[in-house]
Amino acid sequence: MHEAYSRVKDNLWPVLQQSAAAALSWWIAGDVFDHHVPLFAPIATLVALNTPLGGRGTNAVRVMSGVIAGVVVGQVAFRFLGHGDAAVGAAVLCALLVALLIDGQRITMAQAAVGAVISVAAGQQAGTDRVLDALLGAGVALVFSQVLFPPHPFTLLRRAEAATLKGLSRALELAARTLDASADEHEEQPWKELRPVYTLLNDLGRTRDDAIAVARRTPRWRSRQEPIQQETASTRYLDLLGNSCLTLIRGATILTPSHRNAFAATVRGLSGVLNALAEARGSHAVLQHAARRTLSIVRNTPEHDSAVPVAVRESIRLVATDILVFAGANPDDAQRAVHDGSTDITIEHQPHPGT
Repeated sequence: MHEAYSRVKDNLWPVLQQSAAAALSWWIAGDVFDHHVPLFAPIATLVALNTPLGGRGTNAVRVMSGVIAGVVVGQVAFRFLGHGDAAVGAAVLCALLVALLIDGQRITMAQAAVGAVISVAAGQQAGTDRVLDALLGAGVALVFSQVLFPPHPFTLLRRAEAATLKGLSRALELAARTLDASADEHEEQPWKELRPVYTLLNDLGRTRDDAIAVARRTPRWRSRQEPIQQETASTRYLDLLGNSCLTLIRGATILTPSHRNAFAATVRGLSGVLNALAEARGSHAVLQHAARRTLSIVRNTPEHDSAVPVAVRESIRLVATDILVFAGANPDDAQRAVHDGSTDITIEHQPHPGT
């Protein structure tokens, strides 16, 4: 129930926007353009807006281009082949090939195929109406996504950062539990937590691209790209942090039983730092405290002479360095502080999302 409530809470505003936009598309198509059955306009609007914030404008363009390509191909197939099975098959094949040439996105291909089928099945007028509805529906979606309710690039990035940090924290915590477990219980490896981490890192990259696109294309943000570029640079350090955490987990889980318990507290401490960053991303005080706590964890990491523990210790240093850089420390200063056992490091102040 908690997860269901969170989904509703997080998506309520976009859902309300989709509902209002669909109603507006229906009204314009039915009353302004006098369509007898204005189905495709609100459908096009819903399909365009039914994507994460930041990609809705691009989605609208893909819907529109796919429909136009499918209808044009369908009209040609109808003219030469009529309504038969061969016409439908040829139209869909050609429409999908055209969509692949346009951008190869699944939504473009789906809209092109559907447009081709409708054009062959219903004739020329239906195809024309489909194009007009697609233009109208996509236009309403663009007005909602780019003019009335443009996404906040900082919100997109910070939300993706928090999700990634929490995912990395969970993976490190499970690794720490594995290190604490007895030899008989050691069969439970944290691999089940690693696949979601890869997914989160991929989502972070996609969100970064969406935020850059919003900053370039939305009038509100076009003149304020510098702080957004700083934040996107920070997310690239988070990519490095994710890879170093995965390396640490892989090394920690092959430690011998005599070394596992010694590193469990260190791995759990790093997990706590990542969780704190996820809970209060953007607060300079939290970033500074996280940096000091990270340096303390590194200083208290146990020393060993054998190869695997030494490699794990180096992985811990790498994770710590990436945490410091992500928090806002200079990369050279971060590396030096980790290896020298420093107690503090300067974290540069990061702009608030509203600046």
